[in-house]
Amino acid sequence: MARILIVGCGCRGQALARALRAEGHAVRGTTRDPSRVAAIEATGAQAQLGDPDRIGSLLYAFDGVTVACWLMGQVEEDALHGTRLEMLFAKLVDTTVRGVVCEAAGAAGPERLERGRAIAEKARDTWEIPLAFVDAEPADHAAWLPSARAAVGRLLALHSRRAYRETG
Repeated sequence: MARILIVGCGCRGQALARALRAEGHAVRGTTRDPSRVAAIEATGAQAQLGDPDRIGSLLYAFDGVTVACWLMGQVEEDALHGTRLEMLFAKLVDTTVRGVVCEAAGAAGPERLERGRAIAEKARDTWEIPLAFVDAEPADHAAWLPSARAAVGRLLALHSRRAYRETG
């Protein structure tokens, strides 16, 4: 069982939370809207209030997490694919997070998503934070969920292999 954090636990995040909970993982989902807490908890995930535009409000949500999912592909806000994402990765260095899933498609648009991808890849190269990207279009729920689940699975498998090698 792994602990997984979904930042941006709206419709897609809740579908992913249900799938991960069905596999036995502990899941925490963030929302900036208190009225969405009940919907997140209905998936079996723990809800946490936090705003991705204020990275400091998310820090406690990372406690004990192995994989974080940054589901911002549909968000057309420059900072969430730029300065906020850079700040997130800088903070992750001092957490238990051992992999990050990022959306690489969506309404945010190619320019924002490419900027976010470059930031994530730089963090991977600088701090050795493993990455997985969800390339499926978020609006295509039938394709998106298996792609997101597979991305989480790749990071969990990588983490398991690394942990095994370190313990011998």
